Amino acid sequence: MNTEEIVKELRMFSTTELCDGMEEPRVLDPAIRRMVTEQKIVGSAFPVEVPEGASGIIPDALLEIQPGQVLVIAGHGFCRGSYWGDYRSICAAMCQVEGVVIDGAFRDREGCREAGVPVFARTSIPCAAGKAREGRLNVPVMLGEVPVRPGDFVVGDEDGVVIIPPEEAEAIMERARKKMALEAAAIRKMRETGQVLPRANLMQEKTEK
Repeated sequence: MNTEEIVKELRMFSTTELCDGMEEPRVLDPAIRRMVTEQKIVGSAFPVEVPEGASGIIPDALLEIQPGQVLVIAGHGFCRGSYWGDYRSICAAMCQVEGVVIDGAFRDREGCREAGVPVFARTSIPCAAGKAREGRLNVPVMLGEVPVRPGDFVVGDEDGVVIIPPEEAEAIMERARKKMALEAAAIRKMRETGQVLPRANLMQEKTEK
């Protein structure tokens, strides 16, 4: 499948279902959570490495990012100033950015909501980060202990954010489908028989014997 097809397929899964399909989950720190809009985000990553507390290079990213991509800001967990605000959200909306994931803080919640671009971040704070125009665009970064490469798939919803390497996407979705089918079958059986099956995988074990 090409990138567009994979994105379309990934939209059918929650982050929890995708985690069930991963052999080694790549899940961002749960402190990085959905802050703006209730939209799920699915898209390829455009990672930005910034110095701790400096956001001056981020506008340059908005000139290069492609429609449908997710802007990933590796801000080193800095929360004493904001990497993002409503003006940048308006620009991102015009660029048709799928969403923004920030390892750090943002501001202007109300204005960001009006702009409509989903923002995942650690927190919000009124003051801005520094404006030094330093850093690197569209390069591999680390968000905590999780690596994010250009083109990795980013999926974010109310449970958190997961990172999916393109070469693993189809296998992850296939394993997730099997787990989902198993649970659906167990739920049907419980409703039909009244028998409680706390472990859906027991049905698989019985089938395989």
